[in-house]
Amino acid sequence: MELKNVASAGTLESSDVQIIIEPNEDGLELSITSSVLNQYGKQIKATVVETLRSMKVENAKVTVTDKGALDCIIKARVQCAVFRAAGVKENYPWGGLK
Repeated sequence: MELKNVASAGTLESSDVQIIIEPNEDGLELSITSSVLNQYGKQIKATVVETLRSMKVENAKVTVTDKGALDCIIKARVQCAVFRAAGVKENYPWGGLK
């Protein structure tokens, strides 16, 4: 999926995550800030990267500000940010169903 502009999803509230995504020409760049980075940093990164790959996003700069979100929340926020950045406004293929 091709990203057209900068977009974000999520909040900075406890148990949530804010994802900011923008187009990038040099592959995937990931920056993670988390209150639980030492314990779950590898899992947060894996969830973000897996979600981007499943959506066929190859070039993006992603900033993750995690406040203790579960994997399912991280995945949903990444999907939402990607759809917004790609300009998808209807018929969302949530969960890869389409």
